[in-house]
Amino acid sequence: MQPTTRLKISELVLNSLSESQSKGDLPDTEVEDPAIERPNNIKNGDFSCSLPLKLARSMQMNPLTIADKIAEGIPTDEVLSRVWTARPGFINFALNPPWLAQQVDVIIDAGKSFGRSDFGQDQRVQVEFVSVNPTGPLHVGHVRGAVIGSALANIMDAAGYDVQREYYVNDAGNQMELFYKSLYARYLQQFGKDAEIPENGYQGDYMIDLAADIKSEDGDKYLSLETEDATRRLGQRGLNRMVDDIRERLGRIGVKYDEWFSEESLFDSGTFDEAIKIIQDAGYWEERDGAKWFTSSALGEDKDNVIIRSNGQHTYFASDIAYHYDKFNNRKFDRVINIWGADHQGHVNRMKTAVKALGFDPDRLDMMLYQMVSFKRGDELVRASKRAGNIITIDELVDEVGVDACRYFFQSRAAETQMEFDLELAKEQSNENPVFYIQYAHARTAQIFKLAQEREIEFSDADLSLLTHEAELALIRKMLALPELIETMAKTLESHHLPHYAQELATAFHWFYQQCRVVSNVEGDEELTKARLSLCQAAKSVVANCLDLMSMSAPEHM
Repeated sequence: MQPTTRLKISELVLNSLSESQSKGDLPDTEVEDPAIERPNNIKNGDFSCSLPLKLARSMQMNPLTIADKIAEGIPTDEVLSRVWTARPGFINFALNPPWLAQQVDVIIDAGKSFGRSDFGQDQRVQVEFVSVNPTGPLHVGHVRGAVIGSALANIMDAAGYDVQREYYVNDAGNQMELFYKSLYARYLQQFGKDAEIPENGYQGDYMIDLAADIKSEDGDKYLSLETEDATRRLGQRGLNRMVDDIRERLGRIGVKYDEWFSEESLFDSGTFDEAIKIIQDAGYWEERDGAKWFTSSALGEDKDNVIIRSNGQHTYFASDIAYHYDKFNNRKFDRVINIWGADHQGHVNRMKTAVKALGFDPDRLDMMLYQMVSFKRGDELVRASKRAGNIITIDELVDEVGVDACRYFFQSRAAETQMEFDLELAKEQSNENPVFYIQYAHARTAQIFKLAQEREIEFSDADLSLLTHEAELALIRKMLALPELIETMAKTLESHHLPHYAQELATAFHWFYQQCRVVSNVEGDEELTKARLSLCQAAKSVVANCLDLMSMSAPEHM
């Protein structure tokens, strides 16, 4: 993998700073981040460095003087055409247009790997997302977490991490007993028998449908068994059906997992007991009123947490402690990312505290919380009312707007912000719909190549130095930003920047298409046509890579 342009400039800045310090022109100071950014206005260069502003206080110097000293030691070359300083203390960098043009071949040669890096090389990261209890069906609100998790996993993979996508199946504890007993009661009712749903059991109509499906497939085979055996076998059958349904629903929106991890396996393998013993041996353990407590207050938490209730049942938190022990100790993940609904806010700090009590660095655990989703049709909010029958199901959403629109819109907002999903906009076949706009850029390149093929134009030997138009260079600049963006998103876990980048890339391509005739009929433009076809090939590849990272399709025609 080639280093990004930003990284190259960072190295130039740090080398020049070090050289100035060794000469005595600047005081010694430790610098980790040279603060290289892309300015919003191209007049301020392709890149800008704000490091002098950060160093001014510690060096007790004017930031512009620091900037001048560093800039003096950075030569222009085939990559950089100009290096200059600006008040109050910026160093600006302009990329050389001939060098930019040559990057078209670099992008074409990289193909599907363009944008990928080895930033996370040799690091194993687990992304756990959705993990809804299989005691009930998924609802459309879960789709946002599913898409965010799936997209982030794709980005981490592109950044060079060894990624595992995981769904944690809560198949143990009191809620499963209630599920088993509720399903058994519904099954008996299918045969006209009197059976009551247990107190706090699962009353939803989906349980009636599930029991009816099992009766249709298995008949009365569970009636001849002892109640306990029948409840267990039927419950496991129902659990498997629920998990299969979750897998199918998530599969419809392009979400796939590497591992479906069973909570029950934590108990069967002894991992639960092992994790709890570590907490006990570390001294973060008390017994009060027959219950067993994790004394997390000793590690800075506001209060302690029950691990084992006085009736002997373990809490959800107890299982989560064992689950994270398995992640870090047994499976050796270097980094763990949990993506939860906003209702888990109170669980974040205590989970990090538990990881610390287990002997692991809590900074290796990241937790992202995503907010609720509301739906609207144009300006009208869709009221979610089960009684009125206008709840939007996952299948209905996908059937109405399509997978690509689901993927794009759910990715396009920061997880911590509430979002409105405009169902009408998602279906529009116009430039107002960013999904259409981005995919049309890909389809448009395909049509250009169809025309080139009809005219038998061969462009593998194109002279890229002919790419000098402002719109051509702007498109190349935008394409070259992808590798940096992927690394940044992997660092910050902010995958919502990718949809916006893809839209900006499409805008750059459409502007180029409007400004520059690609397949020209003008005599003497043959070489320019070849160069522009090469640029289109690069653009098609980068747009496709973005769509692939978002698990969206890249149509050849629209």
